[in-house]
Amino acid sequence: MRLALAQAEAAAVRGEVPVGAVVLHASGAVLAAAGNERESTNDVTGHAEIAAMRQAAAKLGGWRLDGCTLVVTLEPCAMCAGALVQARIAKLVLGAWDEKAGAVSSLWDVVRDPRLNHRVEVVSGVLAAEASALLSDFFASRRSIHPQPISSS
Repeated sequence: MRLALAQAEAAAVRGEVPVGAVVLHASGAVLAAAGNERESTNDVTGHAEIAAMRQAAAKLGGWRLDGCTLVVTLEPCAMCAGALVQARIAKLVLGAWDEKAGAVSSLWDVVRDPRLNHRVEVVSGVLAAEASALLSDFFASRRSIHPQPISSS
């Protein structure tokens, strides 16, 4: 998770929402590490999880990430949760919950849905306070740069 947090911090420096992800091989070796890159690539799929899984798949020479673990600083959204299932990720380790868009428990539970062909083991709350603080600080600084207008009603 520390490596994922470092990726999130690097993403924030680039003006991205600070989310970081790491893919670990079943042996524990780091296959890939990435941060959000939606703004810098103008790619709606540029979430940290997708970028890290793409890197890992390229390194392994195939899209199946059987036995791999994805470590991510924020609960995955529906797109990323679906990609985890499709990639056959074995385990998901997550930091902070995403009450507004999370698809691992907060709003949906895509990765453990019994109707799908694969389910992912979930370990949650790992360094959650640090991950949450990164996000809170990022958005607080954005609000101070772009303050919301005060309503006159």
